[in-house]
Amino acid sequence: MKLKTALDQIIKEAFSQAGIEAAPMAVTEAGKPEFGDYQFNGAMALAKQLGKPPRQIATEIVERIDTTGMISKTEIAGPGFINLWVDPAWIEERLQEAGVDKRLSVQTKSDSIKTVVDYSSPNMAKQMHVGHLRSTIIGDTLARLFTFLGDEVIRQNHIGDWGTQFGMLIAYLEVSGEDAYSSLGDLEQFYKDAKVKFDSDPDFADMAREYVVKLQGGDSHCQTLWQQFIDVSLGHCEAVYETLGIALHREDVRAESSYNNALPSVVEKLQTQGILTESDGAQCVFMEGSEVPLIIRKRDGGFLYATTDLAAIWHRVHELGAKRISYVVDARQAGHFKQVFDAARRAGFVGDDVLLEHVSFGMMLDKSGRPFKTRDGGTVKLIDLLDEAVARAKAMIEERDTQAIEDRESVARIIGIGAVKYAELSVNRESNYIFDWDKMLSFEGNTSLYLQYAYARIQSIFRKYDGSIGGTITLQDPLEVRLGLMLLRFEDVLHGAARESMPHYISSYLYDLTTLFMKFYEQNPILKEEVSDAVRESRLLLADLTARTIKQGLALLGIEVLDRL
Repeated sequence: MKLKTALDQIIKEAFSQAGIEAAPMAVTEAGKPEFGDYQFNGAMALAKQLGKPPRQIATEIVERIDTTGMISKTEIAGPGFINLWVDPAWIEERLQEAGVDKRLSVQTKSDSIKTVVDYSSPNMAKQMHVGHLRSTIIGDTLARLFTFLGDEVIRQNHIGDWGTQFGMLIAYLEVSGEDAYSSLGDLEQFYKDAKVKFDSDPDFADMAREYVVKLQGGDSHCQTLWQQFIDVSLGHCEAVYETLGIALHREDVRAESSYNNALPSVVEKLQTQGILTESDGAQCVFMEGSEVPLIIRKRDGGFLYATTDLAAIWHRVHELGAKRISYVVDARQAGHFKQVFDAARRAGFVGDDVLLEHVSFGMMLDKSGRPFKTRDGGTVKLIDLLDEAVARAKAMIEERDTQAIEDRESVARIIGIGAVKYAELSVNRESNYIFDWDKMLSFEGNTSLYLQYAYARIQSIFRKYDGSIGGTITLQDPLEVRLGLMLLRFEDVLHGAARESMPHYISSYLYDLTTLFMKFYEQNPILKEEVSDAVRESRLLLADLTARTIKQGLALLGIEVLDRL
C-alpha cells in the first residue's frame, strides 16, 4: 500500500476544491506521534505565491480534506503546519488485506522497465578481496529489489579480463615453462612473480606488450592460455558468490573483452557526432567547463576504459533495451562516470528516457578508521573474511550453549554471512563505514542478528499457541495503531529505496519495525490467559504480519531468517 501516494492525492483534491492553482508538495511522516501520523508543510511555501498568510492557506486546505475515509483527523499547528491522522479502521482494513496477500499488499509497478545492474566486476587472475564486497552486496540487493517491484532486471558482471596484465601473464608462462595453474592461489602468486619481472626487465615488458597485441589480434595460442586464466578466476568468483549468497552466475558475465570488436565503431560514432578532439595525438572528448578530457583512444591507437564503457552503454541501450543502467562502483570513480555519461548523451547513445546512474559507495574501514587490511598491511581476501564470519558466528552459538539449535554449521553460515551483509547495508552507501566484528554479531542494536532474533521469537509464539490463526485485526491502543501503520509503510520504503538506490532505507525501516514490535510484545500480552480470544487472534495476526515483513525485507537484502535462535 502506497500510503504517501494516497495522502498526496487527498491533498491534491483539497487544493483543487480550494481553487489553489499550484502543485501540492508531498506529505511527510510526522516526527513525533503527538504531531499526527503525517504532516503537510506546503502552506509556508505557498504564502508568497498566493499572497496570503500560511495559516489561512492551511485553513482553506484543511476545510476541504476528506475525513470520512483514510484520514480521521486534521490539525493546524504553528504558522501553518497541517497534521494528519490516519483512521485506525482504515488501517485495520489494509492490514487484513496484507495478511492474506503473499506480497504483503506490495504491488508490482505498472510501468516496469528493463534495468541493467552492473556490479561486482572483479579483475581476473586475482582473488576477490574486500574491495569487491560493497559493490557485490549493494548491487545484488538492488537487483533483488528492482525485480521484486516488477522491473525486468539484467545483471551484468563487467569483469576485467583484458589489457597489459594478460600479455604479462602469458609472456611469463612462456618464459618460465610453467604448466597452467589449477588453483587461483597459485595463479595469484604467478601474477605477483610476473609483475616483478615486468617492472624490472624492459625486454620482458616489451614482450608482454607484444603478447597483448597478439591476444587482441586473435592469436589462437594466446587466447587458449588467456581462457585458462579466466576459467580459473571465474571458478573462484563463483565460489565466493555461492558463499555470500549472491545471484551472479556465469551467464551474467559481460567482460571487457566482449566489447573489443565494438571499440572502433564507438570512435567512429563519436567522430560522426563531431565531439572528438585530437589532443597530443590522442582522441578525446572535452567536457564543458573542464580542461581534463575523456580520452577515447591513445596516441598509439590503444583504447581505454572509457571506450569500453561507452561500448557497454550502446549495447545495453540498443541491444538489451535498458531504460535504467545502475553502475555500482566506488565513489572514487565519480569523475570518470560523469564524463562517460555526458559523452554518451552528447553522442546520442542514450535518450532522455534512459537513466544512467552511478551508484557510488564509500570505503570499508577498520576500527582505527583506516582502510581495511591484514595485520601485515596486505589486502584481505574476500573468501577469508567470509570464512571468519562463519567461524565467529559458530563460536558465538557454542558460547551461548543453545541446545535447541540444530545443524549449527548452517545456522552459523546464515548468521555470519547475514552479519557481513547487514553491516554493509545498514549504513548510507555513500558513507565510509567501520567494519566491527563485535558490533555486527551483537543481539542488540541495528544488526541482522537483532532482526533474526525477533523473527525467531515470533515463531516461538506460534509454536506455543495451540490453535489456528483466524479472526480480524482490531487495533486496541495507540501502540498497536503505530505498529499497524508501520507495517503499511513497507511499500513506500521499498519504492523509495529503489528510486534512490539506497538499500539502507530498507534496513532502517526493518530496525524501526522490529524495535516497535518488541515494545508492543512487552506491553501487549498475546498468549496470557486474561487476553480474550478476539484480542489474542488480532495480536497474533499483527505478529505474523511483522514476521513476514521482516522475512521479506531481509530477503531483499539477501539475508536469511531462522525459526529458532
